[in-house]
Amino acid sequence: MPALDGLKILDMTQWEAGTAASQSLAFLGADVVKVEQPDVGDPGRYMGIKSGKDSPYFINWNSNKRSVTIDLSQPAGREILLKMLPNYDVFIENYGPGVIEKLNLGYAVMQAIHPQIIYARIKGFGTSGPYANYKCMDMVAQAAAGAFSITGEPDGPPMRPGPTTGDAGTGVQMALAITAAYAQKLRTGKGQLIELSMQEAMTYYLRTAVSYSDWGANATPRNGNGNNPFVNLYPCKPGGHNDYVFIMAINPRMWLSLCDVIGKPDLLEEPRFKEMSDRRKNLGALSEEIRSWTLQHTKDEAMQLIAKAGVPASKVFDTKDLFEDPHLQERGFIHEINHPKHGKIRLLGWPARMSESETEITAAPQLGEHTAEVIATDLGLTAEEIHEFQEQGILGNEYPPGQ
Repeated sequence: MPALDGLKILDMTQWEAGTAASQSLAFLGADVVKVEQPDVGDPGRYMGIKSGKDSPYFINWNSNKRSVTIDLSQPAGREILLKMLPNYDVFIENYGPGVIEKLNLGYAVMQAIHPQIIYARIKGFGTSGPYANYKCMDMVAQAAAGAFSITGEPDGPPMRPGPTTGDAGTGVQMALAITAAYAQKLRTGKGQLIELSMQEAMTYYLRTAVSYSDWGANATPRNGNGNNPFVNLYPCKPGGHNDYVFIMAINPRMWLSLCDVIGKPDLLEEPRFKEMSDRRKNLGALSEEIRSWTLQHTKDEAMQLIAKAGVPASKVFDTKDLFEDPHLQERGFIHEINHPKHGKIRLLGWPARMSESETEITAAPQLGEHTAEVIATDLGLTAEEIHEFQEQGILGNEYPPGQ
């Protein structure tokens, strides 16, 4: 049985931060009902595409959910949502500043109807403070949290990081907070309000960098790929864009193992490299000794030879490599599923493996795919009543009852 079987989430999220939160819980077995605007839906559905198909971006963040379309700008649509609410344990939203307030769907409104509701909000800068009304996206949160300032070459400008931890990292923190609130609710019977600032959430991933700031007295500098030859990035053959291996030989035993792997076991006995002070003076020469070896090997060969010697190392995986990696394939991390519009697609799995919990990965829902199903179950409406609401434009008509 999935770990969160029975947990029901009313999901008013869009783009990535909120969708990552609800998807994380869905991967653990929660029933996530995504509420979207009729005929429009989550704007992430259309990111980077020109066709009528849902975007790969949307599909990657919304698997294992159901989609319901309700026009919340209409009083009758809002009323339907509030009537659905008592069927759920959690309500989660990540709309821009003021949107939920405009819809009059704040915590006080929902708590009055469902006192045990766990009401979860993700905002760029939280709901209080001078920045509360500022709009925010992933990289804005990363800039605001300091991630840009520590990324890039020492003498170069700040650089935008690659991973979208401002969004997804915030989402996973929200999923953890919701799970904790749910565990507390099972003990006390009380719901609660959860608020998460993307700026504050992102700082959690900078705690190591912050530890070099003398308790906030100084700015941690950018360090590029580092200036330690034993902890660095090296090119491999045939010299492609991502043909590199990253090595982290962090102690003397690992240094010696690395020297043995590259066929120079006595390298550290040379006067140029024997003492730490000597190595600092001859960083370039020591780096070249390692580089000359990596250039003779592919990144796969280099990774395996170094890692098998007990030295932490990895080739630079690109996103194509991930899907072709024999290790991830053998572990069942690559999932092939059928999507009604895209056909067979491959998705990465959920990282946590639990001996007593397993949830099958399902395709992200099409817009409004489950409207009739969910409304009939939650509110006990007949197909005719649902159809009437659809005719009035209160419920989406993308999937009429019976389809």
